[in-house]
Amino acid sequence: QVQLVESGGGLVQAGGSLTLACAGSGRTLSGYTMGWFRQAPGKEREYVAAINWSGSSYVIDSMQDRFTISRDNAKNTVYLRVNSLTPEDTAVYYCAARQYTIPGPGRYDYWGQGTQVTVSS
Repeated sequence: QVQLVESGGGLVQAGGSLTLACAGSGRTLSGYTMGWFRQAPGKEREYVAAINWSGSSYVIDSMQDRFTISRDNAKNTVYLRVNSLTPEDTAVYYCAARQYTIPGPGRYDYWGQGTQVTVSS
């Protein structure tokens, strides 16, 4: 069983940056692909980015200029750096994990509780 805990969310002014972290526990995340999703108020959850164990990543095209995903395998932690935040980035950001090695959207087997990011204008 994998447990995921997100951190780093909060209230940020438009134009600012933040880094979200997702720490895994319960078992090593060796071999797992880690993903970030977000859900804005009144909208469906959407895929943001994912990274596999070897560091191959895929950030959705519309976010590639502002979002960066990375991971520290020794710390069992994955990060999402977001720059130039806008109010449209306001959402709950979720971390997820799966054993499928190709980073991307689709089914994930384990989910965190999410961390709220609110961007003020």
